[in-house]
Amino acid sequence: MTGLVLEGGAMRGIFTAGVLDVFMENGIKFDNVIGVSAGACFGCNYVSGQIGRTLRYNIRYAKDRRYCSISSLIRTGDIFGAEFCYHTLPGELDVFDEEAFIASAVPFYMVVTDIESGEAGYHRMTDASYEELEWMRASSSMPLVSNIVEIGGGKYLDGGMTDAIPLKASEAIGCDLNVTVLTKPRGYRKSHEKMMPLIKWKYRDYPNLIHAMDVRHITYNEQLDHCFKQEKAGSNFVICPKSPLPLGHICHDPLIIREAYEIGRSEAAEVMPALERFMKRGETA
Repeated sequence: MTGLVLEGGAMRGIFTAGVLDVFMENGIKFDNVIGVSAGACFGCNYVSGQIGRTLRYNIRYAKDRRYCSISSLIRTGDIFGAEFCYHTLPGELDVFDEEAFIASAVPFYMVVTDIESGEAGYHRMTDASYEELEWMRASSSMPLVSNIVEIGGGKYLDGGMTDAIPLKASEAIGCDLNVTVLTKPRGYRKSHEKMMPLIKWKYRDYPNLIHAMDVRHITYNEQLDHCFKQEKAGSNFVICPKSPLPLGHICHDPLIIREAYEIGRSEAAEVMPALERFMKRGETA
């Protein structure tokens, strides 16, 4: 089976959106998709087949305080407005095509972090109900600038805290050929979390989460190593920017957002011939 693995990175995920739009335009399809954080938020539009949706609403609401702002963080505890981003926007303002998502029948998994166990969890999204979109919010709820998301008795935050590059999870599902979209260039290595003192204070009731964050750089770099090891072995196809993207976790400038999107499109177009050859291996397996 073929799998699509989507790293997060908050607004750096706009690069991924560009890649995925080119995939859709060229008919590139997968048997499974797994995304974390922004990879989950934007990856669902690939499954529903909505070319251009991610770019459209990120540009339209780039400067909207309800979407992402310090005022939202102060008022609600979420820098990305919970109700606006995960319910009002997909339900009313730029509608997510739930019918197409369900009809695709492509399993779509979102990575979350269970803050009590300090371990990653993998939730399969089945529709666009309120609870399912809360799982998406959980996957994308960055530590320190987001509220803990409580669903079904569990407490969750950003999946990138524990499994930022869920390639092994895709392989465990049974995908022997994977395409992994990263939002940092080759050669990037994560360093120890600089905000650990604040994390230890804010999440003092969750020692397993604190430990996960304390070793996050080690975990992430091991995931990177596995990603490129599998690429060398021929079972993983990596797409990533050639140099650091012109935006970070947050961006309110529509021109820069579009620039990052176009970089994703360019990278995907450049590797498309090689990617199509790679994908044909899955068709003949």
